[in-house]
Amino acid sequence: MEAVLEQLGPEEQAPLALDKIPVRNVWLLFLYASGLAQFNDRFEAEVEDSPDFKSLIARLLCYATEKRQRRNLSFGYRRREGILRRVRGRIDILETVSNDLFRRGEVACRFEELTIDTPRNRIVRAALAKLAGWLEDADLSHRCRMLANALGRVGVSGKKPTRSEIASDQIARHEGEDRLMVSLAKAVFDLVLPTESAGARTLLKAQREETEFRKLFEKAVGNFFASELPRDEGWRVYPGKQYVWPVSEASAGIRSYLPIMITDIILENETDGRRIIIDTKFTNILTPGQRGGFRFKTGHLYQLYAYLRSQERQNDPLSLNADGMLIYPAIGLDVDESALIQGHRMRFATIDLSQSTAEVVERLRMLPMRSAVGTKKAKSM
Repeated sequence: MEAVLEQLGPEEQAPLALDKIPVRNVWLLFLYASGLAQFNDRFEAEVEDSPDFKSLIARLLCYATEKRQRRNLSFGYRRREGILRRVRGRIDILETVSNDLFRRGEVACRFEELTIDTPRNRIVRAALAKLAGWLEDADLSHRCRMLANALGRVGVSGKKPTRSEIASDQIARHEGEDRLMVSLAKAVFDLVLPTESAGARTLLKAQREETEFRKLFEKAVGNFFASELPRDEGWRVYPGKQYVWPVSEASAGIRSYLPIMITDIILENETDGRRIIIDTKFTNILTPGQRGGFRFKTGHLYQLYAYLRSQERQNDPLSLNADGMLIYPAIGLDVDESALIQGHRMRFATIDLSQSTAEVVERLRMLPMRSAVGTKKAKSM
């Protein structure tokens, strides 16, 4: 979504009513964005009982941590260096010789040491400690603090790991429980954690900027298609890529001034010979028209048109009739409209996040279908 063909005015950037999104659907987006869709049906009671997403994350992180403690936390290896009385690992010849360690009966070694103080365990402890200071629920806050202290007693340090350390601590496929625990811990630092609101199952205002929720929506939609579209029917899902303008006879500096074009998701179906270029937007799909009523946003339409027409290549048959789709989250609004414009079908569709989780999933599944519903049912704007 970094690609913008023009600076959008205030009407193009109208925020969504985040306070009307049920916690269960925020949880659904989080699961798909984190690659944890297999946990969708496992915590229904916790989701329904949580007043907001922050409490849900805290409750489930406590649950996952307690479960890992009962089965023993994962160990890992960390690289160490030291001057020892016996050889361990590899000898550091330069260090040993330059300090004349042999004469003292010592040797400089580099080795790996088994430890419980791994990046994955450290980020969990740091997340629990942070939640303990955030939560207004005294019992849940106390539970987080006790678990953080318990991790400290077994040897997990309280220092939050760096992003590079987290990236280097790869979680294997069979370590599903660790993947859930670490993803929940990351959510404390990286995702939107809304403040507590009135009502049983809604979130009110994001503590982080809305861009974080936008990233959550974008990644969730992409991962949904990657995991749900059947590969045996020819579907392939590719991350978005930066397109290049088909420039010829260009002046010396024109390329540095042209706006970039970066799509979010590309779907291809080998069986049907289709390509769908998808861009997600985290804003309202409609804007008031100058003569009354509502219309699609001019900048978004131009952007999708440029994606499709600028990439036509005779040696790439799918580019000549590729579909374009803009997907918007919505609250109480159902829009699914399309038109064939110069050989390309352009589609504008919403995902109503105020609906049930089953309806949200079904809507996402139906989006790659050829025909649009062609309806607009507004319960509230």
